[in-house]
Amino acid sequence: MISQMNEFVENLFSTIHMPQIHITDIVEILIITFVMYRILAWIKQTKAWSLLKGLIVILGFLLLAAIFNMSTILWIAENCLSIAVTALVVVLQPELRRALEQLGQKTVLSRFLVTENKNGTERYSDRMIDEVIKASFAMGRDKTGALMVLENHETLSEYEKTGIAIDALVSSQLLINIFEHNTPLHDGAVIFRGDRVVSATCYLPLSDNRNLSKALGTRHRAGVGISEATDSMTIIVSEETGKVSVAYQGELFSGLNQEGLREKLEILQEKPQEESRRTFHWVRGERHEKKADA
Repeated sequence: MISQMNEFVENLFSTIHMPQIHITDIVEILIITFVMYRILAWIKQTKAWSLLKGLIVILGFLLLAAIFNMSTILWIAENCLSIAVTALVVVLQPELRRALEQLGQKTVLSRFLVTENKNGTERYSDRMIDEVIKASFAMGRDKTGALMVLENHETLSEYEKTGIAIDALVSSQLLINIFEHNTPLHDGAVIFRGDRVVSATCYLPLSDNRNLSKALGTRHRAGVGISEATDSMTIIVSEETGKVSVAYQGELFSGLNQEGLREKLEILQEKPQEESRRTFHWVRGERHEKKADA
């Protein structure tokens, strides 16, 4: 009896074809799984999610048509397939463009494609950072709305052209005067390049992120929108609450104090390595080191 069972099992497995699995096959499966997960996560955050559910309904209807051999419906679907693919690309054009832009910004390859600050100098000086922080919280106390964009590696010239050229050294008095109510330049965003204000009243793209609070206004959505489209950092001062927020890499950091804002802005400074380490320790709470240097 046991020998018959063993013979049956051997015959069963001899008829089953087991493909040889190599390490490259495992890596390929992992890559495809990761890509599919990222695509589904991206689709869920855009209006493509509703469109995908509609496509699932259509595919279910076509499956029923195939089961019951509805030849006319299948013929129409087959001839409309090429048109449907083209229409899908047109409908999702904004989302596809934004996804490709984010792919170029956030992958490891982007570090090699973007020009780094190799000369050891700071992109934004401490004086400029101090003036921006001073202006931000002064406007916050007066509940003056403000939107200030700091250019990083990617140029903001496309958005700079939508505003009025200024080209002035950054100062807290200048920023407060720009965003003062009922002044010609208060509406829109200010763009910084280095220690200079290059343009004001600039138009920024609004974010379509559904995870953002419905209570946020156009100013905050514009700040997040430009941070999704570029690698810039945006400071937002709320006109309703006076709170200072920062938008960076598609995320919104709300209700910052002066130290929190400085910590965010220092990301763009690109200080020399030794100085960055001293600043990092100070931010972590070792303030005695800062006092000892004073």
